[in-house]
Amino acid sequence: MSLDAIRLAKRVAETVPCSRADAERYIAGGWVSVDGEVVDEPATRVLPSQQVVLLPGATAEEPQPVTILLHKPAGLHGKAALDSLQLDTLFPAYEGERALKRHLTRLTPAMPLEAMASGLVVFSQDWRVLRKLGEDGDRIEQEYVAEVSGAIAEDGLARLNRAGKPNAPIKASWQSETRLRFAGKGIVPGQVEAICAQVGLQVTGLRRLRIGRVALSGLPPGQWRFLRDVERF
Repeated sequence: MSLDAIRLAKRVAETVPCSRADAERYIAGGWVSVDGEVVDEPATRVLPSQQVVLLPGATAEEPQPVTILLHKPAGLHGKAALDSLQLDTLFPAYEGERALKRHLTRLTPAMPLEAMASGLVVFSQDWRVLRKLGEDGDRIEQEYVAEVSGAIAEDGLARLNRAGKPNAPIKASWQSETRLRFAGKGIVPGQVEAICAQVGLQVTGLRRLRIGRVALSGLPPGQWRFLRDVERF
C-alpha cells in the first residue's frame, strides 16, 4: 500500500466532517463505501484517488450484536458449521438486512446439534440470547423430525412418550410410516437416537425444526438469516 494511504476512519472524519469516533461507527455500521463497495473495517487504508462515500440514511450508532439462524446440513459440526456462514449464504429473502463481515465474527454457538443431524442451529454475538439458551435451555421446547427404520416394539410409542425428564416428558407421534415427530424440553444431542434404539428403531435422519417459538420455516439447507427483533425463543 502506498505511503499516501490513510485509515478509512480518518478519511471519513475529514470528508463528512465528523469526529473520529463517529466515523468509526459509520464504518462499522456498514454506511461507508470505497469505490462502490461497503467496507466495515475502520482501520482499512485508502488512497487519495479512491472514492469514499457516506451512504444515504447513515447513522453514527454503535452496531448492535446479532443472532444468526442457520439451517445446518447433515454432516457439519462445530467449526465447519460456523465456517459455512458466508455473506453469500444469507437467505435471499433477508438480503435487505445489511449483512456485514462483522456479523460473521465473534459468534458463539448455542444449543448444539449433533453432526449427523440437520436443521436449526443458533450462533449469537448477544450475551442475552446466549444466557437465555444456556441457563434456560432445559425449559425451552425443541421440535424434531426423525426418519426411522426397523420394527417398533409393541408398546414403543407409549415408551417414547414417557422418555425425557419426569417433569418434561417428550411428546412423540407418527407423521408417516417412517417418520416420527418429537417435541420436548431439555433434549440433548444423541437423545432421540438413544430412545429410538430402546424401542427397536434406528434413526437414519434427524432434523431440528424449532427452538422455542423460533422455527426453521422455509430456510433452505446451508443458508442463514438474522433473528428478527420481534422474535423470541
